[in-house]
Amino acid sequence: MSESRQIVLATRNQGKVKEFNKLFASLGWEGISLAAFDDVPEVIEDGDTFEANAIKKAVTISTYLNLPAVGDDSGLEVDALDGRPGVYSARYAGETATDEENWKKLLHELDGVPQEKRTARFRCTLALVEPGGQPLIATGSCEGIIATQPAGTNGFGYDPVFYLPEKQKMMAELSAEEKNQISHRAMAMQELLRLLQENR
Repeated sequence: MSESRQIVLATRNQGKVKEFNKLFASLGWEGISLAAFDDVPEVIEDGDTFEANAIKKAVTISTYLNLPAVGDDSGLEVDALDGRPGVYSARYAGETATDEENWKKLLHELDGVPQEKRTARFRCTLALVEPGGQPLIATGSCEGIIATQPAGTNGFGYDPVFYLPEKQKMMAELSAEEKNQISHRAMAMQELLRLLQENR
């Protein structure tokens, strides 16, 4: 893969686009969101794993636009809830749920669960697909604890209730730079960069 190039990010989530582009900067790549294109097909995330959804997004968008594309699927796995919300993280409280509605439902379901049993992890799977090529898969995770109250205004999703013991802060209390050193997406991106360098 050449250095300075554009890659389509199979998302319209501007929070994700910002994170990706901070991480892509080291390669001199620019990630473009789906919002930059007209009439791109909507990809239904109906896989039962993060990997299945990430591959479906990347293949669909790469094929349609004839450009390299990165699909990602990520979510929160809570041990006390048998891994839920998992692939349903973005729509845990309903198809049109806001981030706040989702984490409020999560806190309600964990009401009364002691801290030592509130262990959880953010997990991310990335799939990079060149037109006509096989997907390159990378994964990353970030361990933490679900708090009882939200804190912080940075980030998105479940960041306000995801406590990082080693930082003694919520994910939403970290700066973008701090988050990009430890987040599940950062870990998956580093793995993807390593795989790309190996496959050059």
